[in-house]
Parts: sequence; structure tokens; C-alpha cells
Amino acid sequence: MYRNRTNRHRSSRLWKKCTNLRTLKQIQALVTINGFNSDSSALRELIYSGSVVIPGAINYAHKMFVKITEPDTFMYNTIIRGSAQSQNPLDAVFLYTQMEKCSIKPNKFTFSFVLKACTRLLYRNMGFCVHGKVVKYGFEFNRFVRNSLIYFHANCGDLNTASVLFDGDAKMDVVAWSSLTAGYARRGELSIARSLFDEMPVRDLVSWNVMITGYAKKGEMEKANELFNEVPKRDVVSWNAMISGYVLCGMNKQALEMFEEMRSVGERPDDVTMLSLLTACADLGDLEVGKKVHCTLLDMTSGVTKVLHGNALIDMYAKCGSIERAIEVFLGMRDRDVSTWSTLIGGLAFHGFAEESIAMFREMQRLKVRPTEITFVGVLVACSHAGKVEEGKKYFKLMKDEYNIEPNIRHYGCMVDLLGRAGLLDEAFEFIDNMDIEPNAIIWRTLLGACRVHGDVELGRLANKRLLNMRKDESGDYVLLSNIYASQGEWNRVEKVRKLMDDSEIKKQPGCSQIEADDKAFLQYLFNLKPKPNSGNLDT
Repeated sequence: MYRNRTNRHRSSRLWKKCTNLRTLKQIQALVTINGFNSDSSALRELIYSGSVVIPGAINYAHKMFVKITEPDTFMYNTIIRGSAQSQNPLDAVFLYTQMEKCSIKPNKFTFSFVLKACTRLLYRNMGFCVHGKVVKYGFEFNRFVRNSLIYFHANCGDLNTASVLFDGDAKMDVVAWSSLTAGYARRGELSIARSLFDEMPVRDLVSWNVMITGYAKKGEMEKANELFNEVPKRDVVSWNAMISGYVLCGMNKQALEMFEEMRSVGERPDDVTMLSLLTACADLGDLEVGKKVHCTLLDMTSGVTKVLHGNALIDMYAKCGSIERAIEVFLGMRDRDVSTWSTLIGGLAFHGFAEESIAMFREMQRLKVRPTEITFVGVLVACSHAGKVEEGKKYFKLMKDEYNIEPNIRHYGCMVDLLGRAGLLDEAFEFIDNMDIEPNAIIWRTLLGACRVHGDVELGRLANKRLLNMRKDESGDYVLLSNIYASQGEWNRVEKVRKLMDDSEIKKQPGCSQIEADDKAFLQYLFNLKPKPNSGNLDT
């Protein structure tokens, strides 16, 4: 039975069995046969099950909701609650607006749910309007609404308002403390957040996780680890904060070690854990560990690959050099989004499978999947590697004219690389001069590299001049120009470039390659083989 005044829910035995979308559809069919709008109690159960109980059923809940002729406050609250927690919290705001237009009076739960949506969306102005409605309806002193307001204002609203709300009785409420602490932490005000955390009369797990996450996102892993070791009881959020923090800081081995520790204490990973681990494997280029993570993921999901997992797996396998496995993951996915296509198109392009990459883009077009700017980076790279100059120009134009995507510096860089590889150096130089945005050092470095390949001394000199106007401390810029002169036998100019490097105290960094031995990656310096004291390098 439902009670509109409390929005609490008590299910009958029949509804307790409704734990998946298929069962929900069967029950809805039964309700429809008996007259869909004739039993308000059944309608509440349907909306509650679709919005809150069954994961991933919120879209179906919306389809049912629009068929209800006279939804009540509970129904609105339930669908707003589910929407606020979904991937599209904006739906919660729309439903609240609709509720107001229909003159259905909101209650304390309505405001708590819609404020959560505003916080997730960072809808500052909308949140202020909701705050005004809270005052109008007299809920500003309700504990649940007050905590929601503190959380909203602390995260994206007005901090002074959050501090004012955090007064009197609020200081006796651990949720209010956690909300204010979380707001300062998420805004990067870690010193204030830590002061609040230290002053808390009672610290719940949420507040511990807020601080650990705050330090991890700022890259302060020592402080994060200190709190992690002090927390009385950890949950998956605590572990995820540490693992993702290590990945964010490039400390991928520590992230994998943290995962092993997590498993050893019996904590079950979730989607966030696995996505962080796949990123770590991709950054390390560690295919074997990546395969093990993939197996763990399959065990967790009973072999069903979710879109987010599939995208991360494709990216990981592509970056680890196994494009075949990336394709297998792609083909095995039931659902795909634009990121799925873009990731595989880019992976194929960077592995030299230019024809396959372009074919994949054409298939994407055929299926009416709208490409993004990332998609076109992959397509242009493919055209560049395959020497398809005219086709690359066509896609560059298509991006602007048909999809209204303004080229960014990466797209321009791909075009310069395309023209440079094809030996069209004058056209590349003219293309750079006519760019709608200011070319950066990478653009000129790309042209300089092409000049070296094709032996164009004068254009190389001009490109290098533009490059040195932007930066003077990259040894590779000087070396490229020196190599251009050397390829043409202009040894006097080579000597001048070397002298300029010496005068500017520019040192060429030693080349290196990465190898694996005994399951550990080592850096073997090829030109500077003498190890530095205490560096931990191998004698070679």
C-alpha cells in the first residue's frame, strides 16, 4: 500500500516478485486488460517498480507514466526520484515543471528528489527557483529538504547559503555535515572540507569517502591513503576512490595492486572499479592483465557486455596492440553508442587498418549513427595513413557542412599530417596559414617532420622559425631541422643548429624503449646506458 503523505512503499507479495523488466511488462499487460487507469494502486506499483526497483527500467516507466490520465503526487515523486538517479536527470526537472503546470501540490519528497537532479546537472538557477518554492510551501525547516538544499548549494549553488542553512539543528545531523563537507571537497576547497571533517561530532562512511575522493581527485594520494587506512569500515566506494585516484595520477601499477588487495578482503568490485582497471591496463599497455580484467568483468555480468564496459574494453585492447580482440568485443556487443563506433574507428586507424576504419565509418553512416568530433579524428588519421588525400578533404568538409562540427586543433593537425605525408608541403603550409584557429606547436612540428621526410629545406626552415617563436626548449625541434640540413649535405647549417642548442643549453633526451621481463616492465635506455645512482635502472 502507498501513502501519499509519506511516499513510503509497502509491496504486496505479487509486486515483490516483480524484479525484472519482463515481469513488469507482463503485469502491465494484465493491468491494461482490466482497464489501465481504473486501479490507481496498481499504477503506483507499476511506476515504483519501473522507476526504483528494476535497474535500467526507467525509460519503460516513462512510457507507462504518460498513459496515466491523472497521476497523483506519489506517482510524480516516484518517477522524479527514478529520473534524478538515472543517466538523464534532466527528465526529473521536466517532470517537476509538468507537475507544477498540472497544479499538483509537491511535498517534501518532491523537493528532495528534484534538488538532487539540479545538483547532478549543476543547474544553479533552477536550484535557486526550487529553493524559492521550498520556502513558499513551508518546507525549509524539514530535515530532509534542508539537507538536500545544503547539498545543492554546497555543490553548485551558493556556499554562503549552504553555511547559513547549516546552523542550529543541522549541526546535530550527520547528513548535513556530510553534505557541506562534500560540497567544499567537490569544489576543490579541501582545506575547508578537512576542517569540517575534523570537527564532525560523528563521521559516517559517506563523509570518509567524500574526503578520500576529494584528495584522490586532486592527486594528493598520500593524504587519501592516510584516510583510507584510518576509515573504520570501507565499502566499494572507498576502494574505487583509491583505485581511480591512482589511475588519474598515472600510478597504474598501484591501482592494480589496490584491486588485488580489495579482492583479498572480499570486497566485490562494481562497474566503476572495472572501468578504472581497464583504463589502467590501457595506459600501461598490459595486455595480459587486461585479459584477466576482461574475464573478471564477464563473470560479474554473466557474459553480457554493457555499453560502457564494451567501449572501455575496445579502447584497452586497441591501446594494448590487440585490435583483433577489440573487434571481437565490438561484434559481441548487443547495444552500441557513438563512442563504441568512434573508439573502434580510431583503434583501427592507429593500427594501420585504414581501409577497415573508413569502412566502419561508412557503416556507421548507413545505420544513421551521428558521428562526433572524436569520430572524425579517427577517420582523418585513417585517410592520412592510407594516403587518401582527396577522401580526407571530403570528410573534413563533411564534418563542417553536414554535421556542423567545428574543426578543433586535432582535426587541423590530422589534415596537416595528411598533406605532409603526401608530399603536398606548400599546400600544407597554406592550409595552416588559413586555419580558423591559431596553430599550435604540434601543427608546426608536424609540418617540420614532413619537410624532413621530403627533404624540403626552405619550408622546413620557415616551419622551424614559427615553431621556435612558440617554444625554444624542445630538443626534437632543433634535431629535426638539423636532420633536414644534413640530408641535403648543408653541414654548416647543421653546425649552426647544434651551436644554437648548446648556447641555449638544450639537451637531447636519450631515447628509450619499454620491454617486459619476469612480468615487470623496465625502461632500457638505448643511448645513455649508464644508470644513475639510486635510479633502479638495470645495467645493460
